[in-house]
Amino acid sequence: MACCPLNSAALAQQCAVWSALDSEEPGFWPDTLPFGKEDSVGRRGGPGRRGYPAEFRRRVVDLLAIGRKVADVARDLRVSEQAIYCWRRQEQIDRGLEPGVSTLERAELAAAKRRIRELEAELAVHRRAAELLKETVDPKGGSRPSA
Repeated sequence: MACCPLNSAALAQQCAVWSALDSEEPGFWPDTLPFGKEDSVGRRGGPGRRGYPAEFRRRVVDLLAIGRKVADVARDLRVSEQAIYCWRRQEQIDRGLEPGVSTLERAELAAAKRRIRELEAELAVHRRAAELLKETVDPKGGSRPSA
């Protein structure tokens, strides 16, 4: 089975250099996306930035939806196949086709956990302040309580 819909000899040579990005405008993407660009320290996307941008992931999933093979897309974009499978599964979860935690729910959970950490830190500060205030010496120098 040939990788091209037409079985001519001329197209067979083109199939040897087929790319998952052939259907896109040349130079439009992923060149415009901030993926793969590293700063002077070797980090992608700034401090604490992990993974690929959402737009990049969405476009990769779109390529899969139009019939591209995961292995070809992974090779062309230098992304692991496992990452692409995860992105496709997460997209199906977000659309309600598979059970799991949606992207929106995951973001809400992360925000709630972040807020809980902030509140716990604030509570620890207040508890420590209360301990320090209990330890203070009476300004009258320890006089007896009046009857």
